[in-house]
Order: sequence, then structure tokens, then C-alpha cells
Amino acid sequence: MPRVELLARLPRLTEDDVLAVPVGSGGTLPTWLTSPAPGTAPPVPAGLLAGALQDTGNTGRPGKVTDLPVPGRSPRSVVAAGLGDGTLPHLRGYVATAVRRAQTLAEHGATRLVLPLDGAAAPAGADEVRAAVEAALLAGYRFRQTSRPHPPRLATVTVVATDADDPAVVAAARAGEVTGSAVAWARDLVNTPPNTEDPAWLAAQAVERLSGLPHVTVTVLGPEELAAGGFGGVLAVGGGSASPPRVVVAAYEPPGAGPGRPVLVGKGITFDTGGLQIKRGPGMREMKTDMAGGAAVLAAVDAAARLELPVAVTAVVPAAENAVSGSSYRPSDVVRHVGGRTTEVRNTDAEGRMVLADGLAHARLHLGATALVDVATLTGAMRTALGARTAGLYATTDGLAGALSTAALHAGERVWRMPLAEEYADLLDSDVADANNAPGNPGGTTAALFLRPFAGDLPWAHLDIAGPARAGSDDAEVVKGGTGFGVRTLLRWLEAGAPLDPPPTVTD
Repeated sequence: MPRVELLARLPRLTEDDVLAVPVGSGGTLPTWLTSPAPGTAPPVPAGLLAGALQDTGNTGRPGKVTDLPVPGRSPRSVVAAGLGDGTLPHLRGYVATAVRRAQTLAEHGATRLVLPLDGAAAPAGADEVRAAVEAALLAGYRFRQTSRPHPPRLATVTVVATDADDPAVVAAARAGEVTGSAVAWARDLVNTPPNTEDPAWLAAQAVERLSGLPHVTVTVLGPEELAAGGFGGVLAVGGGSASPPRVVVAAYEPPGAGPGRPVLVGKGITFDTGGLQIKRGPGMREMKTDMAGGAAVLAAVDAAARLELPVAVTAVVPAAENAVSGSSYRPSDVVRHVGGRTTEVRNTDAEGRMVLADGLAHARLHLGATALVDVATLTGAMRTALGARTAGLYATTDGLAGALSTAALHAGERVWRMPLAEEYADLLDSDVADANNAPGNPGGTTAALFLRPFAGDLPWAHLDIAGPARAGSDDAEVVKGGTGFGVRTLLRWLEAGAPLDPPPTVTD
């Protein structure tokens, strides 16, 4: 990822620079270009750029871009990108479009993108700067493991905002950098090939990144500790693999934190074959990303610690590889979870809920949780229902659902609340256990109903990120592959103090 710097005015441009120009709705150009300060010359004639916009049909629609080379002068090139109406989603699109276009120019010698945020309206404030920094870092992310040298990348993105010297704006830029770094780490974990990424590797990555942070402790439970702790779901799912399961517990406990102790539980299936009820080839191809929920909760704790948030939070990641062997768990097995609740296995490919059940119960019974949020690539039904960009949100309280929805709105991640419809609870009935793990359709809802008892009476929310956890192509700051979805939503919730109610609505 490029380095990001924040300036209050345009720097002196060189032939190694690419200048971005925000184009508002209707092709509106920013005032710093059309009406420069007395005694200063614009970096490119406004009339020349306006003509190029007209020639390319660029009316400021988000995602639209016009490249204007500037031969014989600085900067090397001008990239005019659509800013639309200047909303935060449109701003993120403008930044991501400019970064991607500038990256192609980096292969021809460009090293810096100068990225002004102030358009024709009000100057960019803290929210805009944070969104821009996050988008710049995330749009510039790439994961590669090739024998060929990596193509040249931008070294620096210079974000220009009039109020850059405002302490609130400086703090927002810092938060954006930390957030971008945390999401990129989650993407790295998700994108790592499964011949490297097994439960032990995932646990080691968490220890390496988190254990050196102030007020963070990382505990890894191996097979013996899992057996002693009653983690029957984790042991069953991981029993067919030559790579034994782990449970990672990462706790951030700053001095002076309030009495609340939210626990984030993330599904950590490092590869999912489906078990004995094996997936077909196309369905298995992307299953290295089945630990995206675990990556998200670890990254949220990482960012909370680096921002020194005054809230204690713990991440629990039950990590296992759902493989096929003579020791694989079977349909008709009865599994006993942490706390004693039992599950009849009817489908070995419904493994995520088996490990999440242990994680939720362990958090409730042994970690002093006051609220629980789990994150998982849990059901294909949720991707069918909501598509590839929106997560399903289930919650036992309206307040927690509202607080997380508000956090997601600020983070730029889309969630949609789904009903915990009680009329489907009977589908979980089993003749031999407390519940069965494959109650059928509606799959997203019955999966959530399966998990609910493990949260007990605590406020609990479940984010099914099966759609947005992975992307088939670039879109704004989302890149092809693992997206790191959920990190920003969880972090915004923690920054607000992990509330169990949304902020009050302010009316005139």
C-alpha cells in the first residue's frame, strides 16, 4: 500500500506526480482550479480540462475518469475523476478511481498521486479525510505471490484538504491510516493460499501482530486445551485434518476502560472441503476465504489497540480445517459444545455454526462477555438474498442492531437487518440432541436461530458476510479477492464505545 500524507495546500508538482481533479455532478470543476488565488497559476488550464471532460463524456458520475497527459510540464498527468454529489460513498469512489488510474501510470514512472479533496462546495472535514485515507490505502492494495517482479506501485498519496491543520482532521487521517492497515491485514490473512494458511499459521499470525501491542494479550488453545474445555464443535470439524484446530483469544484491556466487555467471535475455517458431504469443485474453489470472519475480528482488535480506544474488547477465533479423512466427523454424530449443549450433525458442510457455537458459549461462560457479536461467511442463502455487497444482520435487541447499522453506515459497509423469525425454530428440533445443524431454508435465518442459544441472555448480533467477504472484481475501495469486510463496521462500533443502542436522532 502507498504511504499517505496530509497537506493543507497543493504541493509543488514534479514530473513524477499525478494530479487528481474531483469532477462534481454536471462536470463541475473545483474552485481552486477555476478561480485560483491571485498570483498563482493553476496546474492545468481549466478550459483545457473542461474540453477533455466534454470529449470523454465525463459529467462527474462516480467511477468516470478522464486522463489528461501534460507533456513538457509538471505534473506528468492529470486524472479527472467523478466526485458525483460529494457524499462519502461518492468521495470514496473518486479516491479509489484516482488511485487505480495513478497506479497504471506508476508503471511509466509516476511515484506520487496528489489528491485534492475540496471541490466546489464546502472544504473537506474530518469525515471526508478519514474516508479518503481509507479508500486510498484500500484501493491501492494488492496481494501477489509470483516469480515475476511486482510492477511498480505508487509510493505516496498526498491528500490535500484546506483544514488539514485542524487537530480533528489530523486525528481522522490517523484513524484512516490505522483502519486501512487493519483491513489490509485482514485481506492478507484471507488471501493467503490454504497450503500455507492452516489453523496453526493463523494463530501464529495473530500472536506475531497483536501480542506486542500495549494492553493486548493473545492466548492460543491447542487440541489438549480444547478437549479439556469442551470445545466439541471445533474438535469435530477439525478432526478430519492433519492440521489440528486452534482457538485464538486476543484481548485488549486498556486501563480505565468502562465496565462493558464486548466479545467478537469470528469463524476461522481456514479451508472448507465440506467434510464427508464434500463440496463440488466450483463451490470449493474460494474456500480459503472461509475464515474471513475470524480475520475481521482480529483486525478490529488490532485497530482498537493501535488507536488506544478506551474500551475493552476480546476477539475469539475458533480455527479449523474441514477436511476429509477416516477421522472426519459424520452425519448422525452428536457433538457436545462448551457449556454442554448438544448438536446432531445432519450436514458436515454446515461446519461454521459448529465452531461458532463453541466460541459464543466460551465467551459467555468464561470471558465475562457483556455483549456478543459474531462474524462469519456462514450461508450461501445470505449471498442469494442480499447479493455480493451486503451482509445480513441478525440481533436479539433492536438497540444493538441499530448501533451496528449506524456503525456500518459510517464505515461505508452495507448491512441489512434480517428477522430472527421464531416460526422457523421448530426446524432445529432433533430426536437425539438439543438441536440439529442443518434445519433447512430459509438458510440464513435458521443458521442464526441455531446460534442464538449459545449467546444465552446476552445482547447478541450475528453478521453473515458470505456475500461481501470476497469480491470477483474491483469496485471503489473493494478489490478482487478477500475484502476485509466487517473490520470497519466493528471498529466504528468500538470507537463509539460499543453501544447497545444507536445514537439519538437529532431533529430540528
